Amino acid sequence: MDREQEEMQFIGFFGIYKESYKVIFAWRKIFSKIALSLILPLSFIYLVHMEVSSLFFRKIIHNEIELDHTRSGTPKYEKLSDLISDEWAYFWLFKAAYFTLVFIFSLLSTAAVVYTIACIYTARELTFKKVMSVVPKVWKRLMVTFLCIFVAMFFYHVLAIVLIFIWAISIGPSNLGVLVFFILMILYLAGLLYLTIIWHLASIVSVLEEAYGYQAMVKSKNLIKGKLWVAIAIFLTLNITLLVIQFGFQRLVVHGSTLGMANRVVFAIICFLLLSKMFLFGLVIQTVIYFVCKSYHHENIDKSALSDHLEVYLGEYVPLKGKDVQLEQYHV
Repeated sequence: MDREQEEMQFIGFFGIYKESYKVIFAWRKIFSKIALSLILPLSFIYLVHMEVSSLFFRKIIHNEIELDHTRSGTPKYEKLSDLISDEWAYFWLFKAAYFTLVFIFSLLSTAAVVYTIACIYTARELTFKKVMSVVPKVWKRLMVTFLCIFVAMFFYHVLAIVLIFIWAISIGPSNLGVLVFFILMILYLAGLLYLTIIWHLASIVSVLEEAYGYQAMVKSKNLIKGKLWVAIAIFLTLNITLLVIQFGFQRLVVHGSTLGMANRVVFAIICFLLLSKMFLFGLVIQTVIYFVCKSYHHENIDKSALSDHLEVYLGEYVPLKGKDVQLEQYHV
């Protein structure tokens, strides 16, 4: 973060990537420790989930096929039916455990990376021990913001389902209906991407400012104006990268039995390392985008005030007042 904040408003797509790489490289020691303690477990859980889910589905499908070829009312039929019910129960328990762990490690990783970059920006003394002591307190604010975003996403999907239902009963799969459905899908995906960008930027706001929850979402929506297309391009690139890694893991590891165990292990390690690097890089990029947006809107972050804001996390957590984080306007 060696640029002056006034200059950051002019950073574009490639500049944000370059700035993020420079931050990670300059502070690679502490980012490596954050990756080892939080991001590597997150990546491991993410990939193991795909492998275990595939095993569950293969077993359930096999038993359901066998059940279809078994006469009902027989002991074997009852045994298979009970077995399938148990397998579905275990599957949903596994899903619940997976989402819980991903939720926890995602928030902890976000808190650690954003706090680290904020300390770098304010030239504060920074140690891995200090970061880890702060993370649980920052996590509380992030959790509130996540829950607000979750509610917004829920209602967004309810609205999408209602629109699809109206389409089905009013137009249906006619020539005009297919065109309308295609337009609705584009609008749905665009809205989903926009909400995702708001979500990620709101997470940064929750750590670096006093706003969190719904207020952080509103602040994020206002900040992204003017830099929306850059943010869209970056988040699309990151999501496409994630999909490529996920597809590669499923094709070469989960469904790669013909490749042999040794090759599958090698591919699994490669996907694991790539995913971990992408998660870390993505979190740093989100924070850099925040500073770029602040600069674009001529909101100069007072480094001493931000430093005081970060200092609060080191003591007992108390709600901050507006005067604790003073955002000054500068003129270009």
